[in-house]
Amino acid sequence: MRLDGRRESSNVEDRRGLSGGAKVGIGGIGGIIIAALFAWMSGGDPLQAGLQAAQQQMQAPTETVGEENFTEEEQELASDCKKILASTEEVWTKVFQDQGWGEYQYPTLVLFTNQVNSACGSATAAVGPFYCSGDQKLYVDLSFFTQMKRQLGVEGNTFAYAYVIAHEIGHHIEYLTGTLNKAHSAMNQTDKVTANQISVRLELLADYYAGVWAHYEDAINHSMEYGDLEKGLELAKAIGDDWLQKKAQGRATPESFTHGTSDQRKRWLKRGYETGDMRTTTFSIQNYNDL
Repeated sequence: MRLDGRRESSNVEDRRGLSGGAKVGIGGIGGIIIAALFAWMSGGDPLQAGLQAAQQQMQAPTETVGEENFTEEEQELASDCKKILASTEEVWTKVFQDQGWGEYQYPTLVLFTNQVNSACGSATAAVGPFYCSGDQKLYVDLSFFTQMKRQLGVEGNTFAYAYVIAHEIGHHIEYLTGTLNKAHSAMNQTDKVTANQISVRLELLADYYAGVWAHYEDAINHSMEYGDLEKGLELAKAIGDDWLQKKAQGRATPESFTHGTSDQRKRWLKRGYETGDMRTTTFSIQNYNDL
């Protein structure tokens, strides 16, 4: 994915290099790497795993790392994230106008190291990138992309990284359109298995919106290169609930799925990319098994 010469978004809070020992309570939607990855693979609660990891760090001294101590790779990743965010601003502003949904409200990207405070609570890098509707911010520790390569065996390219960010922006779109709050309300009023199924719909819809973003990004800027989509689909496969659970425990337990199977995640990302159709949502499909 070509990003050379593209602008960087100014809607960024760079909190990297700040770490400390505040107590935390995990909030947000998404995380599959480090402690959370193994919890998810075993059918556990990734947010609880993140909390436990954070509690182990509670006594760590606060320190600030100067920008000069960031590696060149990390600085390049930070720049790419800002450029990807700028692209989502451009694309979703146009989509909202075309749909007659009014003005698109920009979210803020927060880059952090180790742990961070949000309106949804405090979290460590263990929960991975996440979106918090309470402050309309998405939170990313850039070490996630290194872990993505090491633990998932996915060789990252710029579009694979973009998919991660675009997925979290997808949750922001769900928030702005009212889907996220309705889904969370329904989840709070039902049993765990049904709540998990609603969660799967939310995650697959965020994957679909990531594909929609890529559809319009390429149409506007002709930035997609040969093999980019395949890298995104490779990552989508590697973060499917069934793939992770089978790798961890030799079997999958569908009733515990919260993000969708590998095939589902690949299918919805690809469908969004191929169609760019905002009339389609995972919630328009009546039969959960047809997702």
